[in-house]
Amino acid sequence: MKNEMTEKQVLWMKAGIAAMLVLFAAALRILPHPWNLTPIGAMALFSGSVFKEKWVKFAFPLAALFVGDTVIGFHKLMLVVYLSFALNVAIGMWVGEHRKVLRISGATLLGAIQFFLITNFAVWVAFTTYPKSLTGLIACYVGGLPYFWNTLAGDAVYVTLLFGGYVLAERRVGKTREVSELQS
Repeated sequence: MKNEMTEKQVLWMKAGIAAMLVLFAAALRILPHPWNLTPIGAMALFSGSVFKEKWVKFAFPLAALFVGDTVIGFHKLMLVVYLSFALNVAIGMWVGEHRKVLRISGATLLGAIQFFLITNFAVWVAFTTYPKSLTGLIACYVGGLPYFWNTLAGDAVYVTLLFGGYVLAERRVGKTREVSELQS
C-alpha cells in the first residue's frame, strides 16, 4: 500500500490547517483583551487570501465575529463593523496567493486604516458624543487614535501568526508529501 498524499489530500489538509488557525483566532477574541486588540482583522485578511471558495472567505471571519458578539454582546454599530471586516476579506483577496511580506504588510496597514476610518465615522454619525460638524468629526478621529494603534498592533501580531503559521504548516505538509513520494 502506497503511503503518498494525493493533491486533493494536500488541498484538504491545507484547508483544514487554515480553518484551525481561523478558529483559534476566533477563540482569542472572546478572551479578555485591550479594546480593538483582536485577531478578527487579521483573520479576515487571512481568510480572503487563503481560502478558495468565495463564500468561505467571508463566512469564517464573519461567523467568528458573530459568535464572539453572542458572548461579548451585541451593539449598535455591528453592521458597520461587519461590513468593515468584509472589506478586510476583500483586501485579503487582493493579497491572494502573492503572499510576500511587503504585500501582506501593506494589506495589514490598509485594513487597519479602513477599519479606523469607517468605524469612527459611524461613531460620529450614530452617537451624540461629538458635535455633527467637521470639528466634531476630527475630534472623533483624534479620540479614536489609541484604538487605531491597538487595531494595527493586533492585526500585525495576528497576521504574523496566521500567515506565518500557515507557511510553516505548508512546509510541513510539503515535507510529509516529499517523504511519502520517496517511500513509494
